[in-house]
Amino acid sequence: MDVNQAIVKILEDSGRVRHVFGSTGQVNASMLLALRESSSIRTIVVRNEQAASFMACGYTMFNPDNLGVCFATGGPGAFNLFSGMAVAYSDSLPVLAITGYASANVRGKGCLNESSGLSRTPDSHKMFGATTKKSYIIEDASQTCDIMEDAINTAFDGRPGPVHVHVPKNITIAEVPNFRPVRLQVRACPPKPATVREFAARLSAALNKQERILLLVGYGCIRAGAKDALLSLIDAYKIPFVTTMDAKGYLPENHPQSLGIYGTTGDPCAMEYFDKADLVLAVGNSFAENATLLFKPDLYDQKTLMHINIDPHEIHKVYSADFSMVADARLALEAILKEMDASLPKLSEPAPNDRKWFDMPNQGAVKKIHPADVARAICAAAPENAIIMGDAGSHMLWLSEYMKLTGNQRYQNPGSFGPMASHTNGCIGVKCANPDKVVISGSGDGCYLMAGFELLTAVQNNIPVVWVIFDNGEFNVIKKFLLNMFNDHAYMNFLNPDYVAYAKSCGAEGFRVERAEDLEGVIRKAIALNRPVLIDAVIDGDVFANMNKSM
Repeated sequence: MDVNQAIVKILEDSGRVRHVFGSTGQVNASMLLALRESSSIRTIVVRNEQAASFMACGYTMFNPDNLGVCFATGGPGAFNLFSGMAVAYSDSLPVLAITGYASANVRGKGCLNESSGLSRTPDSHKMFGATTKKSYIIEDASQTCDIMEDAINTAFDGRPGPVHVHVPKNITIAEVPNFRPVRLQVRACPPKPATVREFAARLSAALNKQERILLLVGYGCIRAGAKDALLSLIDAYKIPFVTTMDAKGYLPENHPQSLGIYGTTGDPCAMEYFDKADLVLAVGNSFAENATLLFKPDLYDQKTLMHINIDPHEIHKVYSADFSMVADARLALEAILKEMDASLPKLSEPAPNDRKWFDMPNQGAVKKIHPADVARAICAAAPENAIIMGDAGSHMLWLSEYMKLTGNQRYQNPGSFGPMASHTNGCIGVKCANPDKVVISGSGDGCYLMAGFELLTAVQNNIPVVWVIFDNGEFNVIKKFLLNMFNDHAYMNFLNPDYVAYAKSCGAEGFRVERAEDLEGVIRKAIALNRPVLIDAVIDGDVFANMNKSM
């Protein structure tokens, strides 16, 4: 068994990989032969390696036990993976990148695709080391199993994240003399009992005093699978809750205690209740820019802040917490609930939850489709367990404000790193991991033009994703930023192609929608086709999403 075959066998045996995403080049081409022989792993070859990294992120985004895997040749191919590694690093996604590397005997000589850092070549090992939890080089075939074991365990250990393995060209087909099954030992991160008692005592005191308690649900709750524990706490004591934009829809937005989203695009009732809150329990929250009104310094003044996060670096990073706990969100909440007395009084003051953007009329007069109506139509047409992906841009704001997610509908916008096109491509990985669910991408036209050739990847591999393009021919959110700052803007407009003709030229289906009343029906038709579909929704660029504080 050579190194390529050993790597594929390890991925198969892990039980966490059924799809891999990547591209090829001279340095890693032989790996494709090993992947071809796999009976359990499907290989998706992309048009651009950056897309492979985003797909690998999507593959684990809603499936925390999955390992996202992307691969590329050395040098330029490897460098195209960096954006996805940064997303995985920022958003706590377990992703493994495998790239080629120069053979040891030619390093420093300027061989093709060399990135050893010698003789004025870029140093990919240092660069991957800066964008992953750990980067490795297999210098001898006998290291293969040890390195792969450590890499996969590192990806899942503690706060999950990406890892990277260099495979030098001469090593790829070298025999592995000591192949063995790898041991996956993903360690839990339970809370300390003393800290649990502190949290339970403070929350119990707040309930007894009928303080205004607010639960702030962050993205870490999704990674931890904390939904049931969150709802148990909310329902037991009638605690109002808000989510960050990154955690939108993780808990049903029609729940009686839901106040919607808090932050830059937050719902009015969420913003009002937060201001009055005496105690905020922030779970799985890193206090990102959009969740803190641009890091407002006095945001938690005159409030008791209780903060739970799996990463000790996040504690006190932005705001000093009165009570802090380093733990997995689900384990922490379960332990706190067990410590609290079930007979404690529930909060008796109902939180007004009737002022959410999706329940309010659209703002602004339009000549074309109102962007809010595109968001409403996507949500209305999406089945009960659909996954909706928002990319970076103003469309992300419209989706977060005007979709009302209930039941098991899920949504994800790009996180703090937030590159354009990440979810335009990532939705393909999401669909591979969730073949039984409808996957819809809400993409700005700017995002789609950065990444649209992966439509061919979806067609070639029969991956049925629906892309709804918010077509306004401009970088709308940056236009708003410039108008706010300077009452002027420049270079915001661009040309769009005929998306319907483009879709059909790729073997997909395409629709153009120019009236709001046609949107829902077209989206339903696209879903029913069960194939890759582009929907060009022509929206007005002269209305802007609601912003609680200017960018």
